[in-house]
Amino acid sequence: MLSCEATGKNIEQAINNALFELKAVREDVDIKILDEGGFFRKAKVLVSISEDAVSKYQKKEELKQEEQPKVEPEKVETKQQTYSSHEDHEEPVDHIVSAKQEKEKVADIEKAKTFVNGLLKVSGYGSVDVTSQENADEILLNLVGASEIIGFRGEGLNAIQYLTNVYVGKNNRHAKRVRVDCDNYRAKREDTLIALANRMARKVAKTNHAVKLEPMTANERRIIHSALADDKFVETFSTGEEPYRYLTITPKKK
Repeated sequence: MLSCEATGKNIEQAINNALFELKAVREDVDIKILDEGGFFRKAKVLVSISEDAVSKYQKKEELKQEEQPKVEPEKVETKQQTYSSHEDHEEPVDHIVSAKQEKEKVADIEKAKTFVNGLLKVSGYGSVDVTSQENADEILLNLVGASEIIGFRGEGLNAIQYLTNVYVGKNNRHAKRVRVDCDNYRAKREDTLIALANRMARKVAKTNHAVKLEPMTANERRIIHSALADDKFVETFSTGEEPYRYLTITPKKK
């Protein structure tokens, strides 16, 4: 195994978990940050053996495989299940579990919508329409026609999103993450950040001097990390403590 994706409560822990799986030392690997993590989300990295160290680890893997004794696969007898006439009429277990999970999903969506509607109402925005969608990873709530709720660079939306996730996730560690948007603000902000990342990357490459960006949320830093992950001339890293953690773009080491 020459590369490994790993997660952790922060970037450092994720890197250490990957190093453990690869049985490698930090000096022999390249590290790519896939997700800095944040509230209700773990940090994620891709750690790969560096080109100059690949041969060393390939030899280790070959020796390991040679040392492993060949074991004949065990023959496992299969036993056909039989059911009584009473059991034939019982609902299959997997169907029961699926129905239960579906019910929990609907409950989480309604729980999130009810909470946001209540929060908006006590804040004086009782007439805001809240629509919902769901994908494999998260619940999406969109506030229609309430741009004043967004706040400076999304601070209002982020606050609503944080409180909603705390509420929905309380006593339910399997609850999906809730993302709160308003009039497609998140997509517009992502486009702005990608444009900023590319503009600053060109500046760093031209001047050969690092550029420090203003403090951002973990999600916004992740967008810039991802935008410049494959850049040939610059690299990015984050410094500081939340909520003042910021991102720096530096010339790539040759």
